[in-house]
Amino acid sequence: MKGIFVILDGLGGLPNKKLDGKTPLEAASIPNLNFLATRGELGLMYPVKPGFIPESDESIVSIFGNKLINSSRGQLEARGAGLELKRGDLALRVNFSTVDTGGNIKDRRTGRTLTSAEAESLAEALNEIKLPCKFDFVSTIQHRAVVVFRGGFSDNFSGNDKTYIQGRSEEPDKISLCRASDDDENTIYTVNLVNEFLRKAYDVLKKHPLNKLRKEKGLLPANYLLIRNPGIEKPKLKQYPKWVSANYMPLEIGFSNICGMKNFSFSYPKLKGLDSYKNLYNGLRKACKFSIKVLKRNYKKADYAYIHLKETDLPGHDNKPLVKKEMIEHIDRTFFAFLRRFCPPNKIQVVVTGDHSTPCKLKNHSADPVPVLWYNLGVPREKKFNEEECQKGSLGKFMGSELFKKVGFDK
Repeated sequence: MKGIFVILDGLGGLPNKKLDGKTPLEAASIPNLNFLATRGELGLMYPVKPGFIPESDESIVSIFGNKLINSSRGQLEARGAGLELKRGDLALRVNFSTVDTGGNIKDRRTGRTLTSAEAESLAEALNEIKLPCKFDFVSTIQHRAVVVFRGGFSDNFSGNDKTYIQGRSEEPDKISLCRASDDDENTIYTVNLVNEFLRKAYDVLKKHPLNKLRKEKGLLPANYLLIRNPGIEKPKLKQYPKWVSANYMPLEIGFSNICGMKNFSFSYPKLKGLDSYKNLYNGLRKACKFSIKVLKRNYKKADYAYIHLKETDLPGHDNKPLVKKEMIEHIDRTFFAFLRRFCPPNKIQVVVTGDHSTPCKLKNHSADPVPVLWYNLGVPREKKFNEEECQKGSLGKFMGSELFKKVGFDK
């Protein structure tokens, strides 16, 4: 194996008062990442381009050398969830969310307390909705889901989840309808169908006994669906047949499979109680151990490996800087402790970065560049892996599409 590419989701941050004016990465105790940094180079990367606030799919699509127009998150997530799609099938990413009786969006993720069993029960009820076409609604992990409408549809419309519109950082406050982006007859039909589904879904969720029980317990009901990133064609992505990947979220699984990588995955721990962060820590521990196992078994069979750890993004969205710091530290003392032992004797290079910045005080993605570490078995020089030192690093500032050429992972 020549190289290992690691994405820590939402890694980048901004100075935080709870961390004495440091970012979570700057405040974290990460001796193993710092070991790699002293023997490599640092820099800052705009995953897509300056001023652009990327979603995860836009970042990884761009970093791996593709144009955004050639992909959609809906298609990636649906395929990653195991659904078979034909050309024209419309796939969308979905969040179970909470709205009040006035149509105000109270929480985009139902307080992160929707258990796996509850999500599956709601999905079963939603699949009973009657529409002029067949469709599949599948819950994936926690509040996440995908929906696929079968037939020949348009994807030239906007979803009803406005969070990631460029230039907007605040939470959406009102529910809205999907809107067509052209006057084509099929687009208008598609939008009307999707909006009909959303209205019927709201009626089903509002009346579902599970949500009535959640409200009695003082929990947020999962009574509304937020959808985004429509797609009707299989993404046309650059192929990476000499790569292996260890990915467990639907987005990254779909991306890896479409790119021709040999992906290894595991079943994410189900959320059974109200403590979503206990569940996330269980998932993170399992992901680190699993990634190590994949590398041990495949480093002689593949040229490169792609590892994506999701959990570091979520405390950024929830304004939990201490938790984000602790998650980074856990990854360092487990996964990167292994890489520190494993990579030098096998002469394997390592690139570590984020797919976007998720500053805790913003509770959302931002356009800030992400820190980059390239361990290239260089001569040791005192360095630490964080935003401040990456600002001064020899790699400079660059675009995500330039990363692999800069570190030689395109060979």
